[in-house]
Amino acid sequence: MVGILIKGFTIGIAYVAPIGMQNLYVINTAMTQTKTRLYLVALITIFFDISLALACFFGMGAIIEAIPIIKLIILGVGSIAVIWIGIQLIRSTPSLNTSIDTKKTILQVTLSCLMVTWANPQALIDGTLLFGSFRASLPVDMAKYFIIGSSLASIVWFLSLGTIVSVFKKVFNEKALKIINVVCGIIIIYYGFKLGINFFQEI
Repeated sequence: MVGILIKGFTIGIAYVAPIGMQNLYVINTAMTQTKTRLYLVALITIFFDISLALACFFGMGAIIEAIPIIKLIILGVGSIAVIWIGIQLIRSTPSLNTSIDTKKTILQVTLSCLMVTWANPQALIDGTLLFGSFRASLPVDMAKYFIIGSSLASIVWFLSLGTIVSVFKKVFNEKALKIINVVCGIIIIYYGFKLGINFFQEI
């Protein structure tokens, strides 16, 4: 149980940490706004991030349970896709986008976070492949511990990111973002190979 929880947390961090629009919004808010505003934005972001993870994880889980052969297909395709996601992260060159408007109303912030998360085809595809693959590799009774760990990762990541950037805003730069992407890429590639091993064990 603890091992599955830790795996979910690790994958959750590796999935959410690479610098996308969600992270850039939290980072820019931390650099320009009050801590009250920062944590409000972070909590809204966490809500939509976890909701997407739950949909990808349990949605794919329902399909796998209904059509068992899908499990084998998801493991095979998912392992390749997860490794590719990791490679792309390592090769990416993140940048701080200072043009993001952080002075929106709370309603505007909520709608922006919703659109960035749920109307982002890449986030939906990556989330489905990543969480679907791990759902296929887990026993049914262990699945809940994985997604709990992943949800905790989202909470810890966005709150920690906002706090750290707020405190060290004068020295936070693109080199730090690159390091985050490389570390997360390595973690994702490692788990991608483990999914591949699961695939060959199934066949």
